[in-house]
Amino acid sequence: MRLSRGIVCECAGVSACPDGAPNGTCTTQPGGYCFVTVEELYDENGLMVPERTAGCLPPDESGFMQCKSSQVPHQTPKVIQCCEKDLCNRRLHPQLPEPPPDMADAPPAPPPAHTALLAAALGIALLAFFAAFWLLLRRRRRGCKRPPSPPAPATLADVSSGSGSGLPLLVQRTVAKQIQMVESIGKGRYGEVWSARWRGEKVAVKVFFTTEEASWFRETEIYQTVLMRHENILGFIAADIKGTGSWTQMLLITDYHENGSLYDYLQTTVLDPQSFATMAYSIVSGLAHLHMDIFGTKGKPAIAHRDIKSKNILVKRNGQCAIADFGLAVRHVAERNEVDIAPNTRVGTRRYMAPELLDERLDAANFEAFKMADVYSLGLVLWELCRRCAAPGPAPLVEPYALPYHDRVPPDPSFEDMHAVVVARRERPPVPARWGAAGGALGAVAALLAECWHHNPPVRLTALRVKKTLARARSEDAGKLV
Repeated sequence: MRLSRGIVCECAGVSACPDGAPNGTCTTQPGGYCFVTVEELYDENGLMVPERTAGCLPPDESGFMQCKSSQVPHQTPKVIQCCEKDLCNRRLHPQLPEPPPDMADAPPAPPPAHTALLAAALGIALLAFFAAFWLLLRRRRRGCKRPPSPPAPATLADVSSGSGSGLPLLVQRTVAKQIQMVESIGKGRYGEVWSARWRGEKVAVKVFFTTEEASWFRETEIYQTVLMRHENILGFIAADIKGTGSWTQMLLITDYHENGSLYDYLQTTVLDPQSFATMAYSIVSGLAHLHMDIFGTKGKPAIAHRDIKSKNILVKRNGQCAIADFGLAVRHVAERNEVDIAPNTRVGTRRYMAPELLDERLDAANFEAFKMADVYSLGLVLWELCRRCAAPGPAPLVEPYALPYHDRVPPDPSFEDMHAVVVARRERPPVPARWGAAGGALGAVAALLAECWHHNPPVRLTALRVKKTLARARSEDAGKLV
């Protein structure tokens, strides 16, 4: 019978009790379990060593560390046992399966004479058969050469395929255990972001709150979608889940970009026309790739982000941007024409919500509706970029950084605040005349804004259409510079 109260368990091991535990124990949530795991892991010298971990397992953990997983073969030697009484895991001593004996080490018994003769005859026949087979195979493959085997990976750059698959799942657990946290670089409603190191390389680690398990699972699922890799989508490395006493630590490891988010970058940086064009085009390119269906045996489904904003876009060292945070993303299942919506209670950022979301009239069964809502949010992000682009001239003009609707709603607007401005009064951020007069990419974006944030979703441009327009404006600017 499951207890309605928490139970006391032994707590041992760095991954289960990173900060230690009083009296070497922890207390589960009601309905939780005590567990003990023994797993062979690689140490710093690359040798396999057993590691024992004991602690508390929350009741909702079964999707990740099932108590019956000892009955299922593992890719690495590992055994897990659970129990449901106070301190019961002190008596649990799971044993790793013994490796099969090496028969080559056992001294052979002297065979009888007739058995030896028969074995010799069979050996000669087998040798002749394999020699003939080898010659036939060589004759058929003469002239063909195998490609050389790739060298063993030593760094993330060697093994990571970027956003789309990350490291192999077996390697992801090894990477996560070797991560060294450096410092906290940001906090949000989902959790906290840390800069960290892995084998001397900088990475970013997103640590989710236990209440944001659905966001962690959805973001990991989206990043591992086939063909997600793109230079303007944040590079995914690994995902892991660790037990910390009676809590769960969910990690998402990605590329590190020292310039931070677009929101932070624009507050201190004025963009020249070329930098503006590079940033705007890269953001639209990333969104167009997300929205695109790639058909084929290993095709990519169309994906809608649902939380496009300047805080979810990172600035890369080369001046381009990368879209991040896919905790709310939805996928389009083209075969059944269905929308794959994760069971997530988060609803996005009110300031960037399209009017049909604020008015609660978005058709959740129509995937195109989610894409059009993304384009509305994209228009607001492009507006933020335009304000920080200095028009050419002897005295360049530039507006101070501001969030969309900064002069019409409070810093943390409610649904009612945004509905009154965006839906009831149909107001949009102002577009200064200087943007259109500047020409080039700035003028092109200024002309697109009204069609990006149009009140009627079908009238809005697609991300691909915006991308093509910006590409044409950039090529025209490049032609003028020649």
